[in-house]
Amino acid sequence: MKAHTIKGGGGIQLHVEETGNKRGRPILFIHGFSQCRLAYDKQMHSDLAKDFRLVAMDIRGHGLSDKPRDAYGDSKLWAEDVQAVIQALRLDQPILSGWSYGGVIICDYVRFYGEDRIGGINLVDAISKLGTDAAFAVISKEFLAIAPGFFSNDVQESVKSLTAFMRMCVHKEPAPHDFYLALGYNTIVPPYVREGLFSRKLENDDLLPKLRKPVLITHGVNDAIVLPEAARQHARAIPHAKLSLYPNVSHAPFAENAPRFNRELRAFVKEAAKARAR
Repeated sequence: MKAHTIKGGGGIQLHVEETGNKRGRPILFIHGFSQCRLAYDKQMHSDLAKDFRLVAMDIRGHGLSDKPRDAYGDSKLWAEDVQAVIQALRLDQPILSGWSYGGVIICDYVRFYGEDRIGGINLVDAISKLGTDAAFAVISKEFLAIAPGFFSNDVQESVKSLTAFMRMCVHKEPAPHDFYLALGYNTIVPPYVREGLFSRKLENDDLLPKLRKPVLITHGVNDAIVLPEAARQHARAIPHAKLSLYPNVSHAPFAENAPRFNRELRAFVKEAAKARAR
């Protein structure tokens, strides 16, 4: 595993790690709200590394990346973060795999930089809109009920909400090691960062139908956070997209059913490469 520090939008420092085949097709994993790059352990330490260049970034405010205040409402900054990683690591036509909030970040990127520099998009239990009635309509009431605790500076209240959040991410009771690892990297995200992400208001209904590159939509049937209707909406908005629904999986298909996720991602990367060659 090789670590990089990359200057992102507004000059913040982003922590990025990579592994795998340096000559392979690159996959850039973009995690979600309050998470970090470690969420992708079952991809970064898998046989995907034999064939692909695997890159996982800590988005701004998360993991080992800088955590400035008031730096989360500007879509251009998010787009610049992704572009900085692509440029600094010289990623040739990477597949962008965005989990949950990562779907919004991918949309931010495409809105400002277009699709010419990427090979395809994988939306994983993703959202593409925030802060509107339509955005809240595809978020579970249970998640919204615990959300106020994410922004609390009271440690006990914050950890209580994050603990509930982590359990909602998976359909079955997680292994203690996995659960406490995830809880740990969630708790180091400052409440003001979570509030900054949650406070944005945007929609990308105009952007999705214009996507040209291959798109794979991956979603857990039992997602307790982002309802499967979000995936169906994305599939309707992007006619050429492939929709893959995972039974007995909640919000994290790449963790709950890593063998299937890795197999489908492998096939998608190869299909995207063929589409580029045509």
